[in-house]
Amino acid sequence: MTNPMLHRQRFGLALLFGLAMPLLAQASEPLPSWNDSPAKKHIIEFVEAVTDQSGKDFVKPAERIAVFDNDGTLWSEQPAYFELLFAFDEVKRTAAQHPEWKTTQPFKAVIENDHKALAAAGMDGILKIFAATHTGMTTEAFDDYAKTWLTQARHPKTGKPYTEMIFQPMLEMLDYLRSQDFKTYIVSGGDTGFMRAFAEKVYGIPPEQVIGTTFVTAFEYKDGKASIVRTAKLAHNDDGPGKPVSIDSVIGRRPILAFGNSDGDLQMLQWTAAGPGKRFMGLVHHTDAKREWAYDRQSDIGRLDKALDEANSRGWTVVDMASDWRRIYPFDPPVTEQVK
Repeated sequence: MTNPMLHRQRFGLALLFGLAMPLLAQASEPLPSWNDSPAKKHIIEFVEAVTDQSGKDFVKPAERIAVFDNDGTLWSEQPAYFELLFAFDEVKRTAAQHPEWKTTQPFKAVIENDHKALAAAGMDGILKIFAATHTGMTTEAFDDYAKTWLTQARHPKTGKPYTEMIFQPMLEMLDYLRSQDFKTYIVSGGDTGFMRAFAEKVYGIPPEQVIGTTFVTAFEYKDGKASIVRTAKLAHNDDGPGKPVSIDSVIGRRPILAFGNSDGDLQMLQWTAAGPGKRFMGLVHHTDAKREWAYDRQSDIGRLDKALDEANSRGWTVVDMASDWRRIYPFDPPVTEQVK
């Protein structure tokens, strides 16, 4: 004779199991904010190939090096590079300590929000602003200034903290790679100290795995206190060909995966591609004017021209933001249909 109570228990367990299965499958699926597009397929196929111990493409964990640009690849870079906006705000914050700035360009232009005069100052003007706001202080002081700004400042379009203007699909990729014993690095044109102020908390990338543009530093021992002082002399520009140089110098291993979004990342991708064995080279293509911005070949910020041509000719993975990503930012609701 069948026990009715036992039957109900079995039915209840079966029902719960059936309801839980889709949730469990979704939780275990890598890259849930990516649409089932070729880009997602290429990433997963690459990772599975290099982590399969029985396969011909297996790569030992110690050699699973993945490098990522930051601006435009891990977080947004419009309407201007976020670090540049930090520098402008620092000029305004410290202007009272520099009365000469009221009549001296490019500082006068920053204080008065004179975009035309600022544009006329060009790259030389930008370098002066960076020297004034990034150097002449200890590394601890600069870290404090950067963290304070990141806590208080808000993006002009979304009103969100800049550390929330990060790409959810790329966060998932970083997590996915690390779950497969990859070591993830930032290799970006931004100042190393500025990126270290948030990279571990936001991306899970520790300070020693953040590589960027650096100023010459000097050890100082004063009044019984030891410190490292940032000087105004540029030590290394971590952009373009500077990226593979710093990778070779700091990491000492050629990456097997590299991700960027602009021509400034081209040499890093070329350096990665030139190694033996299976390689992955990827570009984030900003095609989504509705949820983010759409720009590439003619943009003054994050220009993607030569790198896009090379990616297309060499079969690298180009991520179309509008069609490949279900959501852009962590605060966005996911979409089930392509934006295009």
